[in-house]
Amino acid sequence: MALTDTFVKNSKPTGAPAGNKHRDGGGMYLLVNVGGKYWRMDYRYADKRKTLALGVYPAVSLLKARQRRDKARELLADGIDPSAAKRADKQADEAAAANTFEAVARDFHATKAPGWSEGHATKWLRMNELYLFPKLGKLAIGSIKTPTLLAALRKVESMGILSTAQDLQAMAGQVFRFGIQTGRCDSNPCTDLRGALMPHIPKHFAAVVDPVDAGALLRAIDAYTGQPTTVAALKLSALFFQRPGNIRAMEWAWVDLDGELLSIPAMEMKSTLHAKMNHRAHLVPLARQAIEVLNSIKLLTGHGRYVFPGARSSERPMSDGTINAALRRLDYGKDEHVAHGFRAMARTMIAERLTGIPPDIVEAQLGHGKAGPLGSAYDRAEYVAQRRQIMQTWADYLDKLRTGADVIQFKTA
Repeated sequence: MALTDTFVKNSKPTGAPAGNKHRDGGGMYLLVNVGGKYWRMDYRYADKRKTLALGVYPAVSLLKARQRRDKARELLADGIDPSAAKRADKQADEAAAANTFEAVARDFHATKAPGWSEGHATKWLRMNELYLFPKLGKLAIGSIKTPTLLAALRKVESMGILSTAQDLQAMAGQVFRFGIQTGRCDSNPCTDLRGALMPHIPKHFAAVVDPVDAGALLRAIDAYTGQPTTVAALKLSALFFQRPGNIRAMEWAWVDLDGELLSIPAMEMKSTLHAKMNHRAHLVPLARQAIEVLNSIKLLTGHGRYVFPGARSSERPMSDGTINAALRRLDYGKDEHVAHGFRAMARTMIAERLTGIPPDIVEAQLGHGKAGPLGSAYDRAEYVAQRRQIMQTWADYLDKLRTGADVIQFKTA
């Protein structure tokens, strides 16, 4: 007698060691035991008795189980073993799951991340999770064509983040190349996207580069009534012209007040992981004015790890938005001057206003890659004396700007 939905729902195990079998016909039956209710089908193939699992109730209903039984009987009629066909389908599904864009991207990331900086590895995966995986992640990588990829990138463009769209195109290209290398796709649709995205014109960080305006900025910083640590961070940003991240994350262990030197570990610098692991610390000689600022702030934070600890926890450095927020309170908008602008201010004004300073030394002080023949040499400890003179010259120049002295205006045409 055929089973009914009501019977299946209400059936209970009787405690029999092998469970209870309730037949439905065509070899199919419901196996009920203490572990649950299972659909099974007994059949013969090549003169051997076999059993095919059709699913688990209630995830697989009586109707669905019958449909699977009927499909299995059709395979048998065609001379195909249903169990072998099921295994082949499972293997195909597993292969497809391993060959989705997301699976290949994560495999690529796991392969390459050990050679990347932690920040780049985190950003790479996060950007894919935010923008590409939702659109392409579940698609077989070999099925993705150029129009499909372009549609995903156009979605990012529509958000107004053109640089991100271009970064994602480059990342997708890496994934497809890896897919080709590992035999999971045959082509790279990114190769046909050249010129398809809207151009991104990078903007320079807003910065004050005029001497009169720089003097006004320095006076505004002196008059700032916010947290003393924030005032000190602003002052050192101008004196050091290092990256904002290195300023806010500065540790007292890096500071040698007696030796008048700041040593930023190579692992904290913006570079590839290989460069981080194979380069010396980045040296920043401390001018007299910088030492004064550090001595004043040491009374407040010298007992802890960070020169500028976070407002909520001394175990974390100052927030990355603190300096920019302070500049906004000083009425310097994001189009006028930002935290990163102190670097542009120093680089521009040293080149235009202070004579006799080799550009290679300035680039070395900025922590940039060494472009000229003197670059790597000036980054060595033996050249600290030259660096010290430059940093003191710059600090003295800022003092003159602050008081309005020795400010020479260029003549306008």
